[in-house]
Amino acid sequence: MNYIAHIYILPLPELLDPQGKAVVNGLHNLGITAVEDVRVGKYITVKLRAQSKAEAENLADVACKKLLVNAIMEKYSITIEEL
Repeated sequence: MNYIAHIYILPLPELLDPQGKAVVNGLHNLGITAVEDVRVGKYITVKLRAQSKAEAENLADVACKKLLVNAIMEKYSITIEEL
């Protein structure tokens, strides 16, 4: 079966996010002052073939741990969708 893994990667909450701070400042400069915080991350889609949804999730998790995510600075979540 074919699946698509939606991978969301964000900086760890305890780390500063300079890009997020720049976005907050920019929004405030535009008069959008209700925004209190922004975290800027990455969104990655991976199309893959697997025997089950669980296997697809495991493959995506391995990809995150081995290549896509810097575990020292980032956290991630995965959702799997059948194509």
